[in-house]
Amino acid sequence: MQYLFIFIAGGLGTLCRYGISKLTLYFISTNFPLGTLISNLLSCLILALTVLYFNEKIGENTLVKLVILVGFCGGFSTFSTFSFETVELIKQGNFMIAITNVVLSLSIGVSIIYFMLSQNKL
Repeated sequence: MQYLFIFIAGGLGTLCRYGISKLTLYFISTNFPLGTLISNLLSCLILALTVLYFNEKIGENTLVKLVILVGFCGGFSTFSTFSFETVELIKQGNFMIAITNVVLSLSIGVSIIYFMLSQNKL
């Protein structure tokens, strides 16, 4: 049963990521892959909040934690799309946008998780 829940949560995460990408393109016309950046950073935030909540309130091994971390965050964040969009920017000659994408994605994503979890002394 846990596999089914993880599968469904992954699908919901994927749909949310797709929706954010579409909404971002609708409101902001840019070469920068803003939708992917937003999805990945929100996924880092959700992951950190989930880890903090479950470690404090419930414990390590729960189905809900697996569903959120593996299922939803796994579908919501996307390293492959981030990588593809970065390579496409390089191929198009948009080197500074590609570098900005890498620096922002990695530095902010890792910082979100590091600072949130270090506040809890994990």
